Amino acid sequence: MSSGFTLTIDWLAFTLPRSNRQTVMTVVEGEWSRANSGFRGYPLSWILAPNTRGIGKMGSGRPSDPAEVHVDLSGGIVSSWPAERLQAVLRWVFEEGGHLTRLDCALDDRESSVQVERVKQAVEGGQCVTRAGRFQALYGASMADGAITGQTLYFGSPKSHTMLRVYDKRLEARSKGREDCEQFGVRWELELRKERANACGQALAALPASDWIEYVVSILRGYIDFRDTTREALSVERCRAPLLPWWFTLTEGFAKGRFVLEHAPRTIEDVKRWIRDSVAPMLAVACAAPEAGDAWLTRTIVDSTERWKDRHRRLARGNRGLVRATTVSPQPITQGGLRDNVAVTDSRVLKKASTIKAPYILKTHTNHTTTNNTGHTQGSTDDHL
Repeated sequence: MSSGFTLTIDWLAFTLPRSNRQTVMTVVEGEWSRANSGFRGYPLSWILAPNTRGIGKMGSGRPSDPAEVHVDLSGGIVSSWPAERLQAVLRWVFEEGGHLTRLDCALDDRESSVQVERVKQAVEGGQCVTRAGRFQALYGASMADGAITGQTLYFGSPKSHTMLRVYDKRLEARSKGREDCEQFGVRWELELRKERANACGQALAALPASDWIEYVVSILRGYIDFRDTTREALSVERCRAPLLPWWFTLTEGFAKGRFVLEHAPRTIEDVKRWIRDSVAPMLAVACAAPEAGDAWLTRTIVDSTERWKDRHRRLARGNRGLVRATTVSPQPITQGGLRDNVAVTDSRVLKKASTIKAPYILKTHTNHTTTNNTGHTQGSTDDHL
């Protein structure tokens, strides 16, 4: 990054009073699949789960208003949209008579010039002047060695029209195993809902992208300030006190920053999530079918390595569960299929595997898993709807 201060759009949700799923799918793009359950009170739902960290959901079919459609798109999707595409979608929503229900704007201090702990100390010292009615600090640590895996400060509540999260994005990305974790720092993330989300969306649809970050900083400054004052001072004195030097420098830096796209590198966890959310139901159908079964599924998986492209090979190189084909003893698959021959024994595979041209084949491993808190639990993963 050429700038230490950047803006990304990290969530977009909207409701259309008169639309249909085909139109939404055409505008938003991507491969949507029918979900097995409803979504946010809508009995029918569809899911967009590209093999990245993002996820989208769409709901419709409410008996009281069958033409209404609601869409949620997480940061993994919208943060990679160019400004032109984001503006086009926003303008389309408003032209269709729709409105935004949530919009997250993430201001990143990529050099971590102001640490989360410094912000917390200012709050504890009564130097925070804000409209928020509540404040909460959460920390996450590894059970194994006690290492801090995340720290997040919350201003406001999820039910309010504005909530601010301040957290160490670098720590969060590192705890998730992201290779690009070092490009992050401390994130100041505004979660806007209802009227405030709609107003912000209308501004972004009208303003040139070069003015977006200055506009978002004005929202931040309108919601919170850090001033050289005390908790005991009168309200008027607190609001007129001079800004703390670090806060002035930080917000000036943000205002001079730029809008950027976030392209998270794909990992095997992204692929697993995509399979689980989009493909798993149909895979289950194949396994249950007498003319297919899990033996057929395993054979198809092995055969598909012949169709790998560069992006598949890049993922394979980073996956410890992929091994050279010559290292696996070829054994015929039996009726037990995937359960008996791969997942349990971890040594049998299709006899054809020894002759496949692809450089790798799948091999499963049994791993011990641990759970680490990131200290960023309320809307913090950007990918859970």
